[in-house]
Amino acid sequence: MVHYSRHLKIDLPNRQSAFLWGPRKTGKSTYLKQVFPNSLVYDFLKTDLMLDFNRRPAMLREQVLAQSEALLAHPIILDEVQRVPLLLDEVHWLIENRGLRFILCGSSARKLKRGRANLLGGRAWRYEMFPLVTDELPDSDMDLLRILNRGLIPDHFTSTQYRRSLNAYVQDYLKEEVFDEGLTRNIPAFSRFFDAMGYSHGELTNFSNIARECGVSSKTVKEYYQILIDTLLGKMVEPFKRRQSRQVISRAPKFYLFDVGVAGMLAKRYLDDAQGMIFGKAFEHFIFTELTAHASYSALHYDVHFWRTKSGLEVDFVLGNGEVAIEAKGTSRVDNKVLRPMHAFIDEFAPRKAIVVCNETAERVVGPIRIVPWKVFLQSLWAGDVIS
Repeated sequence: MVHYSRHLKIDLPNRQSAFLWGPRKTGKSTYLKQVFPNSLVYDFLKTDLMLDFNRRPAMLREQVLAQSEALLAHPIILDEVQRVPLLLDEVHWLIENRGLRFILCGSSARKLKRGRANLLGGRAWRYEMFPLVTDELPDSDMDLLRILNRGLIPDHFTSTQYRRSLNAYVQDYLKEEVFDEGLTRNIPAFSRFFDAMGYSHGELTNFSNIARECGVSSKTVKEYYQILIDTLLGKMVEPFKRRQSRQVISRAPKFYLFDVGVAGMLAKRYLDDAQGMIFGKAFEHFIFTELTAHASYSALHYDVHFWRTKSGLEVDFVLGNGEVAIEAKGTSRVDNKVLRPMHAFIDEFAPRKAIVVCNETAERVVGPIRIVPWKVFLQSLWAGDVIS
């Protein structure tokens, strides 16, 4: 097993607790064991433990109060806490009356919200764990095709049989997790939606077209997307609209899954070489995952949008309130035609930085636009030089 030093930092002062959310297998439990090795841990993936505490949540309070003061000086970890929603009332009591700290870890807050569970009213900070990011990889692992084909979920990235691992993840977790939690009752329709979403991934989302393919209403399709968002399996990216323009498409969003390898498995994509439209879409998705992880880990929490006009001019990512515009192009040679949308965006919004991330070998400048090799860009991003 390869161990990576993760970018996430959880540093809790006295009496401060935290939620740690993230999709399965992104490394949450491993991270918590490494960072808090002396903590008391309850793992609710263990069925017997989960059933016992669902039957009698007060058992948590009774067991915790029986522990030594030295042990309780460390945060108490409740792993997969969404499987035992009623425990959060006991956690609330222990925080308020005993000053204890908790780290509440899980793969989805949706079940807690739907069950009106106690979300601790601001007593717990929110953290999120993502798949690996390039800032966590050694130079020897910085292979673009490997990243795009395998994705950056740790087990998949390091597996010698990553296709089997990805397929099992998609079939046995992504779909079954949603079904097992009772988040949707129409299993055949949701399965069809999953396939349709995989092929329309990263494009303007046409809810009506997807609804026709799935045999459900547009409203239901929107609910399906919301399930994926609430279970941290993807993000909806809205168009940028600092000010309204009749030339800008302002309604249709885009949807990106949380991992480029998972998206590739759903779309039945395999990349043999670093060229072509399919490679370009995977490259764009990869840059998006780095941006969203950076926005969270850096605690800047900037928005990521895209910009597109009715004439088809498009800039892939607009950060914050338009401070930074980024175009992701998998090509090894960026020509002037590729720069037209960025020039149009600069003319209208005057961003502080305009960057084309690409597969060229050396950095160069064309007027107000900086053309940057992807490794150089990502090093700059994680160093805090792109947005701060």
